[in-house]
Amino acid sequence: MIDVPRHGPPTVGSRLGNGSVSQRLELYICATTADAMATTPQVDTLLASSEPSVRYKVRVGVLGESESSRTIRSLRRDIRASPRVAALLAGRAGDGRLLRGSGVYQKWQGAHWVMAALADLGYPPGDRDFVPMRDQLLDAWLAPEFYDEFDCPSKAKAYSRRGVPVMNGRYRRCASQQGNALYAIVTLGLTDERTEALVERLLHWQWPDGGWNCDKDPGADSSSFMETLTPLRGLAAFARDSGDAKVGAAVRRAASVFLDRELFKRRSTGTVIRSEFVQLHYPLYWHYDILGGLKVMGEAGLIGDPRCTAALELLAGKQLPDGGFPAEARHYKITGRVELGADAVDWGGTSKRVANPWVTADALSVLAAAELAPA
Repeated sequence: MIDVPRHGPPTVGSRLGNGSVSQRLELYICATTADAMATTPQVDTLLASSEPSVRYKVRVGVLGESESSRTIRSLRRDIRASPRVAALLAGRAGDGRLLRGSGVYQKWQGAHWVMAALADLGYPPGDRDFVPMRDQLLDAWLAPEFYDEFDCPSKAKAYSRRGVPVMNGRYRRCASQQGNALYAIVTLGLTDERTEALVERLLHWQWPDGGWNCDKDPGADSSSFMETLTPLRGLAAFARDSGDAKVGAAVRRAASVFLDRELFKRRSTGTVIRSEFVQLHYPLYWHYDILGGLKVMGEAGLIGDPRCTAALELLAGKQLPDGGFPAEARHYKITGRVELGADAVDWGGTSKRVANPWVTADALSVLAAAELAPA
């Protein structure tokens, strides 16, 4: 389905089958070799960003530069030394742990969220200074309560004790927590023997339809997009790193939760599942939108699946006149304090008319990946 010529940028008409969308895509899909960086004005703007993570996302995700190149290795060292990373890590204890607010899951400044942010920013892997924070995540998400499972007939009973309730044969667990931790630990190159325990828990809790859900309504029998995206992302990272065929199969099952719904549609009616799913955000934290869904499909090697087409078209249609993409809504606030919903850094705010660099870098990377993906 994809027509990729030998020279120059990939064509788009055969991939999306929509002339107007194809014309939009051709405005900003760039040459994908380091020796032929024909860029658009929007890409030039991103490459001039003061944020090394934005430059990294564009050079690797859009322009196709190798992670192992000297330039990218140097750029990742710049990410490590950046003010944004310093702000995310501010206040670490002398033993290397990050102790903020109510614990590792303090939204959005606890160690859980900071590690996930560092992984998504392109922080260089293998930094042993992060082992104490890794261990914070593993201690939290492999605690004894996550091995304590109990049959539960009602929602009221589900909240009566700690542990993992089982209703109608389905584990009601917020697997996004273990999934996000797995993604961060693998991506940051900090796996150890306990990392496989996160994988084991996720595979153990996986629902018959391929995903996960923490809904305590006994009648709930479909997986949740929000509880499935980060487990899918974490397992995909682990499968790439380990080559584990069993985990790879679990990734494909989890991906079907999204692909069977074209990443945002109800199977029964074809209508939008939730309005926030078709808005663009950065960061997503534990939430979901089409950009996050497409990004993870790319990481799982499934962006070429034709069931991604509707979401790709919808994303392409959000391009601004300057070629960028907006953050249409956000899930964080900036208060300068450690409190519920406050992040330690500003991710560019929201606007319907002004491009957000983080959203733009991810959107361009997704669209470039879709053009090069095998059918």
